[in-house]
Amino acid sequence: MLQLNICPSTLKEGYTSYSPIALRQLFNGKKVSHLLKYSITDAKKELRKVLIENRTRISISGVQEKFSLKLQKRELELTDKMGEYILKPIPTDLDNVEFAPANEHITMQIAAQVYKLNVAKNGLIFFADNEPAYITKRFDIMPDGNRCLKEDFASLLQKTSEHTNSKNYKYESSYNEMAKAIDIFLPAPMIAKENLFKLCVFNYLFSNGDAHLKNFSVIDYYQDGHYQLAPAYDLLCTRLHILDRDFALTDALYDGDHIHQSYAHYGFHAYEDFYDFGIKIGLVPKRILQFLQLFLSKSSEVETLVAKCFLPEDLKNEYLKLYNVKLKRLKISFTNKI
Repeated sequence: MLQLNICPSTLKEGYTSYSPIALRQLFNGKKVSHLLKYSITDAKKELRKVLIENRTRISISGVQEKFSLKLQKRELELTDKMGEYILKPIPTDLDNVEFAPANEHITMQIAAQVYKLNVAKNGLIFFADNEPAYITKRFDIMPDGNRCLKEDFASLLQKTSEHTNSKNYKYESSYNEMAKAIDIFLPAPMIAKENLFKLCVFNYLFSNGDAHLKNFSVIDYYQDGHYQLAPAYDLLCTRLHILDRDFALTDALYDGDHIHQSYAHYGFHAYEDFYDFGIKIGLVPKRILQFLQLFLSKSSEVETLVAKCFLPEDLKNEYLKLYNVKLKRLKISFTNKI
């Protein structure tokens, strides 16, 4: 049996399973084990029909195999309806594939704990054969079991395979175009654009090259037309698994950002690129400076959390190496604005 000495959600030391804080955040205070009662092999063999039905019926973007779970008393059960959790086992066809759950877990925890970003509640969980999986609580399910209205940005921008005649439609945009959609569709656009800006900087710092349109959503909790930016999800350092671009979207921050004076000089996005992006989407200059300073000042907290995560030592080192490369870039100011 897998023995732990750290919470597999919050990474607080001294716990052999989920800490009380994790139990409150993830499982409404119920004492749920970090060990599932079935192995991944048994789950696929015995419940394949249910799982296939799940993948066609529940609203989860992406192509990775994902299971829908429901909390029954204190047990997490696979379900084909009314799922409350999403379980993501180890995917296939990636480098370091067995550590993808730990990668997503630490990246989401850094976003929440270090930078105070609004992210979906999450943790690691383990099958009966000790194989790890990433688990996240669905934020679009209300306490009464009803589902909130939720739309991803591909839908908001009408970027679909039918509209664009392209298989890569979810990548064919820019973060500036997303900000314009926020101005149109959200009643409190400034708050949402500030959160979008922080997520753009975060994804750059942590080499998340798959932050595409379907990995951002808006949500209407009360079904009254008052949409807001949904909690962040699917945050991970993709560079640990694949050699991808700095930004998922083809036009990056905005169409033509590569001719920005700073980018043209250095050949990569640095401080002024993000500052001017913030100005372009309508943020207050003082707030932009505050956000950038936040991301420039938390390296020790990042290192402390990574040291406790479930990645092996070599990947912890690689994770921090990638982070420090991007942090060094972000500290470069072409006009000495910092």
